[in-house]
Amino acid sequence: MAVRKFNPTSPGVRHKVALVYDEITTDKPYKPLTVGMRKTAGRSGGKIAIRRRGGGSKRLYRKIDFKRDKLIPGTVATIEYDPNRSAFIALINYADGEKRYILAPTGIKVGDVLESGEEVEIKPGNTLPLRRMPLGTMMHNLELVPGRGGIMVRSAGASAQLLSKEGEYCHVRLPSNEVRLINANCKATIGVVSNIDHNKVKLGKAGANRWRGKRPKVRGSAMNPIDHPHGGGTGKAPVGHAGPLTPWGKPTRGYRTRDPKKASAKFIVRRRDANKRK
Repeated sequence: MAVRKFNPTSPGVRHKVALVYDEITTDKPYKPLTVGMRKTAGRSGGKIAIRRRGGGSKRLYRKIDFKRDKLIPGTVATIEYDPNRSAFIALINYADGEKRYILAPTGIKVGDVLESGEEVEIKPGNTLPLRRMPLGTMMHNLELVPGRGGIMVRSAGASAQLLSKEGEYCHVRLPSNEVRLINANCKATIGVVSNIDHNKVKLGKAGANRWRGKRPKVRGSAMNPIDHPHGGGTGKAPVGHAGPLTPWGKPTRGYRTRDPKKASAKFIVRRRDANKRK
């Protein structure tokens, strides 16, 4: 996919970089697989639960099949933009007449036949268990619990790699370079997630973030002491405590929050920051 730069006809487009959506085949979603999204502006019971959210354009949610449990072949009907995620999605027409959305991998096109099962071909868009994949396979939409649906490696341009198999578990390298043990019966989809140039986009102006429902961020050092631990002082006063803190006085920026006693921690073979700690 290509990107487009703009002539500096205004400050808002001087540094703007946008995608050229040449892979998209339609601009209208399949209505039975959409549902309206109600805006909360980050509030629960009228109180702000998530800061810096509000406004934004209306959008429909597309129901995505992350389980890929349909065991009959399906044909790619369209490749579409999804405002709720960075990746593109593909509408699949199955042989029995059912339609489902899936995450679109890089390289698929309208008319391709995709499958899910134990003995399917190793090609982008097909889904099968880790134990059936050859070593070195690039994958996405990765399950952590067999049958529960993919919850990892779903953003644009992301992929994980199968490194080895040891009995009941497989070593998988995630996009963060973390190596993790995952049950060999967990399923994943072959290939790299579409829209690999997503990280090259530059919005160009603050208003483009407001369209996405993101509100401005105020520095803690610009607040009063009652509002933030970094607040107060004359001018750019230095922080009078150890390390940066959240508005509620908890350490942040590098503070470890993962509980080493939790069951999931024991499945991590190599942490994503292993090289930094040497």
